[in-house]
Amino acid sequence: MESLSEQSFLILAGLADQPRHGYGLVTEVAALSGDRVRLRASTLYAALERLTARGLVEPERDEVENGRLRRYYRLTDAGAAVVEAETERMASQARAAKRRLARRAQLGLSG
Repeated sequence: MESLSEQSFLILAGLADQPRHGYGLVTEVAALSGDRVRLRASTLYAALERLTARGLVEPERDEVENGRLRRYYRLTDAGAAVVEAETERMASQARAAKRRLARRAQLGLSG
């Protein structure tokens, strides 16, 4: 599996519970990251193109609201599998880091 950037992971995670349009994804990514990751429109749509090409997301529908076109994207089953695998990978790495920190504390290396 090709690795995901943090931005791509957050976009996929932002689509995990429901389809969203561009601005909805920008706000969802900001919320998921605790406002640490703020996507610009150009970054978002370039990432969505790459994720669509990989079959991880797909356009669901277009709506016109206040005269503006909104394209909604949804997570594919392949995209959900990637989110699941990445989540497990990150959790495993976090557990390993916690074990090392605990060992550090046991050895009296802090301070």
